[in-house]
Amino acid sequence: METTRARALRLLGPLAVLVLVGGCSGGGSSGAREASSTQAAQAVVQKSGSDLQSDYQRVIKDVLPSVVQIQAAGDLGSGVVYDDKGHIVTNAHVVGDGKTFKVTTAHSQDTLSARLVYAYPEQDLAVIKLDEVPSGLRAAEFGDSSKVQVGQITLAMGSPLGLSSSVTQGIVSATGRTVSEGSGSGATIANMVQTSAAINPGNSGGALVDLNSKVIGIPTLAAVDPSFGNSAAPGIGFAIPASMVRTVADQIIKSGKVTDSGRTALGITGRTVVNDSLQPAGVAVVDVKSGGAADKAGIEPGDVITGLGDTDITTIASLTEALAAQNPGDRTSVTFTRNGSATKADVTLGEQ
Repeated sequence: METTRARALRLLGPLAVLVLVGGCSGGGSSGAREASSTQAAQAVVQKSGSDLQSDYQRVIKDVLPSVVQIQAAGDLGSGVVYDDKGHIVTNAHVVGDGKTFKVTTAHSQDTLSARLVYAYPEQDLAVIKLDEVPSGLRAAEFGDSSKVQVGQITLAMGSPLGLSSSVTQGIVSATGRTVSEGSGSGATIANMVQTSAAINPGNSGGALVDLNSKVIGIPTLAAVDPSFGNSAAPGIGFAIPASMVRTVADQIIKSGKVTDSGRTALGITGRTVVNDSLQPAGVAVVDVKSGGAADKAGIEPGDVITGLGDTDITTIASLTEALAAQNPGDRTSVTFTRNGSATKADVTLGEQ
């Protein structure tokens, strides 16, 4: 798509110049030249629009058969066929506590049965497996998240509000977002892809696709606007990047669980504490994992964490988001109070 549009713009530039030059020249043929140039420019624009429409239709034809609807304990979501063995990747909040599910493919009303392989709420991902793999089931192709660029066109495919095989269109609005889910799994997820493609209830677990027919993310949630009663904020949706999806799904399929999360951990159990004005003031350490990062740094139960590196920590959510921006093995500092005195300790972050 970017190549197509760029090509159109390169063509339109010289044509626009021709129109201006024609309009400035004298002679009775100037009107004819101007009309001819205008018609040529319009033809380029029409061809560009036609090419874009063809791109959309091609991508939908390629990918939509790999997007399924998942019925789980009264809830409805979407999933993406991961391989030809019947594995389907979706969100952990779609499967919930369920163990068995009903699955409907894009081109059939027949209901297929599936079972849970493993759910990983920390990254809001899960893998389920069809009990019987129907003929013609097509696995989606997952792209490289590191190559996703702001401005590229995306299509979101899924079952919003129960409307199966629905497609919405937008662009990549931003990359590298760290987002905390206010409901569902409650996970804090780093490096999410932000998109303007409409993400509605039921889209969760579906596919965010580029114009190369590759899945670049799993739509997971839409932003809400607190000023309007936490209603959905139009055009602000988030998807788990494809590279993380592959990392988690491959481990689940191979080992039945996540063995290497890549998620950073401090190795504590904590709770938000408030000050005398009832404002969040830090994270009280309730328990310290033996041998974990905090334990090795000398942090103890009863300490109140107020900073991680250069980031102020006031709540559990802010600590989780700060950790999500780090990598296991990173060295940083933890600021905390103990018996009313501020202390700072160097820490090598561990893995969740």
